[in-house]
Amino acid sequence: MNDDRDWYLGMGRAITRRDFINGAAVMVGGTLLGGATLSGSSAETEPHSQADYNPPKLIGLRGSHAGSFETAHSLRDGTFWNTAAPPIDTKEVYDLVVVGAGISGLSAAHFFQERVGKSARILILENHDDFGGHAKRNEFHLGGKLQLCNGGTFLIDSPTPYSSQADGLLKKLGIDPPRLDETTTDHKLYRSLGLQSAVFFNKEKFGSDKLLVGEPHGRRGSKSEKTRSWDDFLADAPLSEAVRRDIVRIEESKVDYMPGLSSAEKKARLAKISYRDFLLDVVKADPGVAAFYQTRTHGEWGVGIDAEPALDCWALGLPGFQGMHLDRGAAANMSYSAAGYANGGSYRYHFPDGNASIARLLVRNLIPEAVPGHTVEDVVTARVEYGRLDHSSSPIRLRLNSTVVAARNIGSPASAGEVEVTYAQGKQVSKVRAKGCVLACWNVMIPYLCPELPEKQKQALHYLVKVPLVYCSVGIRNWIAFQKLGIQSVSAPGGYWESISLNAPINIGDYHSPTSPNEPILLHLSRTPCKVGLPAREQHIAGRMELLVTSFEDFERKTRDQLARILAPGGFDPADDIQAITVNRWPHGYGYEYNPLFDPDWPEAERPNVVGRKKFGRITIANTDSGATAYSDVAIDQAHRAVQELVSE
Repeated sequence: MNDDRDWYLGMGRAITRRDFINGAAVMVGGTLLGGATLSGSSAETEPHSQADYNPPKLIGLRGSHAGSFETAHSLRDGTFWNTAAPPIDTKEVYDLVVVGAGISGLSAAHFFQERVGKSARILILENHDDFGGHAKRNEFHLGGKLQLCNGGTFLIDSPTPYSSQADGLLKKLGIDPPRLDETTTDHKLYRSLGLQSAVFFNKEKFGSDKLLVGEPHGRRGSKSEKTRSWDDFLADAPLSEAVRRDIVRIEESKVDYMPGLSSAEKKARLAKISYRDFLLDVVKADPGVAAFYQTRTHGEWGVGIDAEPALDCWALGLPGFQGMHLDRGAAANMSYSAAGYANGGSYRYHFPDGNASIARLLVRNLIPEAVPGHTVEDVVTARVEYGRLDHSSSPIRLRLNSTVVAARNIGSPASAGEVEVTYAQGKQVSKVRAKGCVLACWNVMIPYLCPELPEKQKQALHYLVKVPLVYCSVGIRNWIAFQKLGIQSVSAPGGYWESISLNAPINIGDYHSPTSPNEPILLHLSRTPCKVGLPAREQHIAGRMELLVTSFEDFERKTRDQLARILAPGGFDPADDIQAITVNRWPHGYGYEYNPLFDPDWPEAERPNVVGRKKFGRITIANTDSGATAYSDVAIDQAHRAVQELVSE
């Protein structure tokens, strides 16, 4: 990118930047908005006792941040113990040690305390500088006003109704999703301002930049207010006449492309071909339509339509099936999400910070003095007292910046009465003992923590490759350009960021979202890196590698460039209007769902997630990987199962 373009984009403007070179953090310029400080290792330079310790305020490169993954990588590579100091015995003894302070780990601590009693001594160890796992919170102060965005897990939602355990826990925390959605979400604000969904065609993929406003219907869960034909919408698209004609046919025609077959027979065939092959080989559409639809499945499964079954895409409401006479409901050989949504799904609700509020409520439940307040409404603006998370006077302690490097049964697994857990904080290595341990971390790390596991179990734990993703929160000076262009959300099927949207308008407790385009606001951008043409798991591995080598400077430049190209016709100035950027990078993102195109149809007992989560002495496993999907209710359910395995003996 030339210097003139960088100057126009504002690459030299004073926003905080944290960059990475071979996994090490370096400051490359700028100052931090909001008064927080950045560091390469929070454990060493941001002790919890500091009054201004508040990780959600950090901007730059977050998610899997510097200091959170290096120890785990060295353990994986077999180099950690070559240079590690001898473990220090802290002499601490607990009833339970939980590895991982995500939704599953925090839920496990809750269920254990519920079963054993308030006097239960529990230690939760977390490798990141904040709790929540993927349920992270981005906190900004724009124009003197608090604004929040999710840095990971977006909303309360599931393909299946919440179980009695998961729903019961939400209710105990004060979370009633239908009530909250009705009373705190402003579903009419953007429509009242005439804002609609749009599609941005970029020149790299489609030959020229073009923004089309008023998509006839939006993605799942979001519909455009105005009724408009696809033929009218696509009239100015940089697409050939044949491609435009076939998109209209896919979207609007009611054609049975498999005449003579029953609904069950059609579903069986659709389960074994990709949606891309359905469009090109069955619908006989022009190959150019693939680029328009390619990323439609990214947000759900982390891969494009080349690697997702057509039947799953039918369940999510993608077009082309309206004349196929397919019976409602799930069928055999469907993914977890598709089968669940085909049967109806669950309730939905979005906190201003995503599911980070669930994590905050769980921490309040476990360590009340750490999160002031009493209601689901006040937790959103509560200031977490990080110095109270690991206090010696509390029966439950949450220790951040602590990467577990070993968990072993003391004695044989069959007769062990205790577990020894070893963890690293910077260069210091320590160990504690407990009557039991719940590993609520990622499956791929567990074989390195517990090398004594049976080989079959270790292989199963390695199978479930997490879905890489990156969410970007961008603070802008105002959203007048969105108003002038008449847009609220933009899908960009060929762009670096696949979706861009104004932050959801939610008003809860003392938190109030912007209502005027003259006010600052946050934008939510998402990208799922993948490699078209490979099997799903291999696409996730390739995407992870991409994220690990992408610097913050590259993220920033691509962000500024894409926003400028979309919004400049509305008067947007990337240099002046962008005030802050937080990139939430998750190389190990959401839990993997089995893909009917690539994964065997195992019997339930032989599925890798079931084999992998098997109890090992006094060690149990709880995470979304154990449920082979990526939803918060599954994280809670797996926590409940893992605790039951420990306490039922």
